Amino acid sequence: MDATPAYSRAFCEPQYNQRLNVPDRPASMARRQELCERVRRDLRSTLDIPYGESALERLDIYPAADPDAPVMVFIHGGYWQRFDKADVAFLAEPFVRAGVTLVNVNYDLCPTVTLDRIVAQVRAACAWVWRHVADHGGDPDRIFVSGNSAGGHLTAMMMATDWPALDAALPRDVLKGGLAISGIYDLEPLRYTSINDAVGLDADAARRNSPVMMQPPTGAPVVVAVGALESPEFQRQTRALAAAWKAAGTDSSARTLVVPGCHHFNILLDLAEPGSLLMQAALDLMQENRNPRREGCPT
Repeated sequence: MDATPAYSRAFCEPQYNQRLNVPDRPASMARRQELCERVRRDLRSTLDIPYGESALERLDIYPAADPDAPVMVFIHGGYWQRFDKADVAFLAEPFVRAGVTLVNVNYDLCPTVTLDRIVAQVRAACAWVWRHVADHGGDPDRIFVSGNSAGGHLTAMMMATDWPALDAALPRDVLKGGLAISGIYDLEPLRYTSINDAVGLDADAARRNSPVMMQPPTGAPVVVAVGALESPEFQRQTRALAAAWKAAGTDSSARTLVVPGCHHFNILLDLAEPGSLLMQAALDLMQENRNPRREGCPT
């Protein structure tokens, strides 16, 4: 495993504040919004379904055409303090086209709430999906999770969740696989950045919300992806999570995936491209967990 660097503000800020390092970020974000507008115009959806009581405890469902479809729960990024599920609506088009129901999740944002609260909210959203997605044409036995940046971190937190400890009615394998994209899995270095001004992590909060220090309770497959153009620390974090989970003794099949030509803000455009490396990784997760009751799972 890579050696952990000595943390300081001078080292961590440029490594983790990706807005400092990507000059074409506005162009990538503009393209994503353009694609979102097309999805909102053209695709069938059920929006702003409550899974909890707060105004942001809502999710959007973009159902596949066929019933009993596999389900991808997607968690948006923004360092837990910005953006919205509507900003990743563009992912619905490639997933629905591939026969997958997409569920985009919102959560409250820092500093209004703590990161502990956000983790609890996303867990509640995943539990809601397991209980109710059949009503929207999804298969509760084939639920997967993905997310980028903060959503990548939250994806790993979901894959490390002991679901029956939260609710005895939930199975251990609520989630059959995960695709964590451009995430942070050891949160300690964020305490040395301006990002923490809103997130407010102390040492204990950073530790208990660091997936690299957890053990996934099942052997469900996890792909930990990062753009080839992302900072060395994002690269290290990706390798560290896969290595830690492989060594955890739970038969985890965590593996890394480096996406050529991608940085922190355009990597989701790769996921949105049919036949791309990231989209194929997502569909391969689902292919490994086919429902024997149904032919024609996405390949």
